[in-house]
Amino acid sequence: MRLFWEIISRSFQRHLTYRTATITGLITNLFFGLLRASVLLALLGHSSNVGGWNAQDMVTYVALTQAIMMVVSIFGWSDLMNTVYRGEIAAELLRPTHLYTFWFAQDLGRSLTALVTRGISIMLVCWLVFNIKLPHSLEHWLLVLTSLALAMTLSFAFRFTVNLAAFWSPDARGMARFAFIILGFASGFLMPLRFFPDWLQQILALTPFPHMMNSTIEIYIGSSDTRTLELLGLQFFWAIGLTVLAQLILSRAMRRLVILGG
Repeated sequence: MRLFWEIISRSFQRHLTYRTATITGLITNLFFGLLRASVLLALLGHSSNVGGWNAQDMVTYVALTQAIMMVVSIFGWSDLMNTVYRGEIAAELLRPTHLYTFWFAQDLGRSLTALVTRGISIMLVCWLVFNIKLPHSLEHWLLVLTSLALAMTLSFAFRFTVNLAAFWSPDARGMARFAFIILGFASGFLMPLRFFPDWLQQILALTPFPHMMNSTIEIYIGSSDTRTLELLGLQFFWAIGLTVLAQLILSRAMRRLVILGG
């Protein structure tokens, strides 16, 4: 367990050193957040609400998605895939920890860095400028943070599973890009899922994608207590399910792996 926390700490410190990239990314996030907010407010028009959300809800949605998109790495991740193609996977397997555990700890460090440097900054700026919603109680804050932690765990399990395609394909990057395009659409990042047709919402509800972002958004903006517990339960179910699936696929991948040389 100590090794796990040490890897998280080292990963956090390493990503924290990229100050210029962090500042540039923060400015970019705020700019595109402003554009997205403008589009959604134009959609609202003269109506008081759309899909049950008013203007403040929509701006809060944009602020939250821009704040956590790097926390859950919504645009993809190919680090494990690259180690397979470069042959570095041989050295990865010599580490004194399980491959999944090592990469999960690395990703948690990266996610925490993104949360501290980008997430909190974006939410603070949007609160000062646009008066976005904030959780109304300590209990609400805890529910949001719990949901975000489950979203991070689920997102990593999905990304790790996608990267394992490298063990079967000479170039799985195309499959990865397609998977992450679906993730951006089905997670609620590109557009709130409640704006989708009912039949599409019902289909997406049977997948893990909404629980990597949309569930956290719904809990943050405000769901009933029953709905909040339901969303947290589904996030926990999918996080455990995809983690187990990733482990099973990894064990099969290890049986396919052939390392030449001494």
